[in-house]
Amino acid sequence: MSDTTKTLAEMIVVAAEDKKATNVVILDVSGASSVTDSFVVCSAKSTTQVQAIADHIEDELRKQGIPILHKEGHRQGRWILLDFGTSIAHIFVEEEREYYNLERLWGNARQVALADD
Repeated sequence: MSDTTKTLAEMIVVAAEDKKATNVVILDVSGASSVTDSFVVCSAKSTTQVQAIADHIEDELRKQGIPILHKEGHRQGRWILLDFGTSIAHIFVEEEREYYNLERLWGNARQVALADD
């Protein structure tokens, strides 16, 4: 994963944690995906919190001049996907995250250490 991608993923992490996202991880999928280089995966306790986290991530990255390329799931709020190109954020209600288990699905992806964790 490039330094630029890691920086983008870390910006997503910071914004998610601002809104109390839990169990936040960065997965380096650059060797396994032709679509993106990293996933940021996090959980929330409710659909309202999932939506708040997604909105905050989008707002904070927009302030840095980073536009969102695609967004899915905002209306339902159980799993929101935010595509920023080289990094995609996945914000889940806890039960959905357990069910889809992206960490297992992308088991060959390396988990990236979070800065100052």
